[in-house]
Amino acid sequence: MKVRILTIFLFLYCGTLASSCNNHSESLQEGDLLFQNLNCGELCDAIEKVTDGVNGKDFSHCAMVVNSNDTLKVIEAIGDKVQINSLNNFFARSGDTASIKNVTIGRVKHHHQSLLNDAMLFTKKQIGQPYDSEFLLENDKWYCSELLYQAFKEANNQKDFFELEPMTFKDPNSKAFFPAWIKYYKALGKDIPEGKQGINPGLISRSGKIRIINISDYGKL
Repeated sequence: MKVRILTIFLFLYCGTLASSCNNHSESLQEGDLLFQNLNCGELCDAIEKVTDGVNGKDFSHCAMVVNSNDTLKVIEAIGDKVQINSLNNFFARSGDTASIKNVTIGRVKHHHQSLLNDAMLFTKKQIGQPYDSEFLLENDKWYCSELLYQAFKEANNQKDFFELEPMTFKDPNSKAFFPAWIKYYKALGKDIPEGKQGINPGLISRSGKIRIINISDYGKL
């Protein structure tokens, strides 16, 4: 059986159908990366304030599109574990409709597409693994962007594909820790990992190794 994908029609002719043309609609496909604003309150606001997403957008969550039983779904680290969910639920979470498109979709550029199968295989193997509530690397737990970072690192012969940066939990205006993070890590009984290497959805969305695509028919997700 063929994978069920969105039926998308080109609505803007770009002269040629070169892969670099971002002004037309395309079909969602395996390996696409989804970026969204979870609107989860103070913590999401803090995440978004310290890192801009592509085109100045705010992102606090990301996921990967995969094929599961001939249906496109998403694998994401959310809640208490890595899990697989429907596209309908993912897009509905952001209030997306045919006219409101809050989720941003990224696709790995053509010359990196050979990494996708291994990256997707890695994410599937992590289903059920615990969520990384401490936001630390190499602890056998995963937060959303860490899962994507490690998936592509594994596929890229253990070489970074997406770049890490020192994490900050401080308000860029006041230079003080966000009160939400102070409360969060106090509840965990852990120190805030200020300055430790990490990654976030906004940073991945700005990577030069992906391009942003448009899909038009959200009603058929």
